[in-house]
Amino acid sequence: MARRAAAMAEIEALPEIDRLEGFPHPRETVELFGHDAAEGELAATFAGGRMHHAWLLSGPAGIGKATLAYRVARFALASPEERAAAGATLAISGKSITAAQVRALSHPGLAVVRRAYDQRTKRFPATIPVDAVRDLKTFLGRTADEGTWRVVIVDSADELNLNAANALLKALEEPPKRTLFLLVVAQPQRLLRTIRSRCRTLEMAQLSPENLRRAATAALTAAETAPPAETDWRTLEALAEGSVRRLLELSATDGLSLYRRIEGLFQGLPRIDWQVAHSLGEELGSTAAEARFALFFDLLLGLIARLVRASASGAGSPDDMATARKLIRPGRLASWAELWETIVRDKAETLALNLDRRMLILDTLARVERTAEAA
Repeated sequence: MARRAAAMAEIEALPEIDRLEGFPHPRETVELFGHDAAEGELAATFAGGRMHHAWLLSGPAGIGKATLAYRVARFALASPEERAAAGATLAISGKSITAAQVRALSHPGLAVVRRAYDQRTKRFPATIPVDAVRDLKTFLGRTADEGTWRVVIVDSADELNLNAANALLKALEEPPKRTLFLLVVAQPQRLLRTIRSRCRTLEMAQLSPENLRRAATAALTAAETAPPAETDWRTLEALAEGSVRRLLELSATDGLSLYRRIEGLFQGLPRIDWQVAHSLGEELGSTAAEARFALFFDLLLGLIARLVRASASGAGSPDDMATARKLIRPGRLASWAELWETIVRDKAETLALNLDRRMLILDTLARVERTAEAA
């Protein structure tokens, strides 16, 4: 027991790819906001005794898919009395023994497949390796007690490498009785078609502004963090695009001020303010600023994507519509869409080859300037 406790303490101390620093992990989150229909479908299927062995929880990143997966896991692993008390929901008390075991990842009926932190390299792998799925063989091979469930959560399934995906496919093809696979996925098109065909897909939409604020407020309260100023909520909600994780990231990392600097650069187009550009390059170009570097490109690409959508559809926020009308002239929409693709490609190449991040930022803003000038 002492060795197990020590091992669990070591696991808990390691970084987790699916944890937003400073905030509760999805398995620690009791409330689920904005997904009553999805929860109702799963609860009804469970109550009707026709639970499919594999579910694809699909939707944009950060909207609560993993929170729902752990909610399902707690329900499936709970006692019959606890499940009966949940009524038409999947709500199990956060004070129950099952909930405590799920929070600690110590429940014998739960296995989680995800990118694990590599203590040797001090990094997370780019994909979920095949060994992470092969380890399920022992878990699935155990003899389960009569009437009990085993739950496998794969988060995120679109991060499986090809060998890992094929190993998971084999498990899905020959599932033990009363085993439930929950595949969390933001980009289902990246999954093998044969995996998708063996799962029931549950589409989950981005959160409404009301539910987004409720979910974010609950997470901020749990983290003992003050909520954003009321004047900032509208901008944060627009940037988050229905993702509570994205809103929390922006709030916790002062992403709003970074976005306003990017927005200021776009307002000055067709000329880039190179003093601001060089300042951003110096600030974000080091490996120590990795999170802010990623956030910069996330915000930049998001802004370009919204401007392209606003120009193409004639719909968007007043600020985006005004900027799109100014920058994207008739016949130039394709150039801005190509700019987005080029930035994505250049960033991936820079990260893969460990190239100069400062130069990438400056080269990217030069491309933005050239695209705006050509309009």
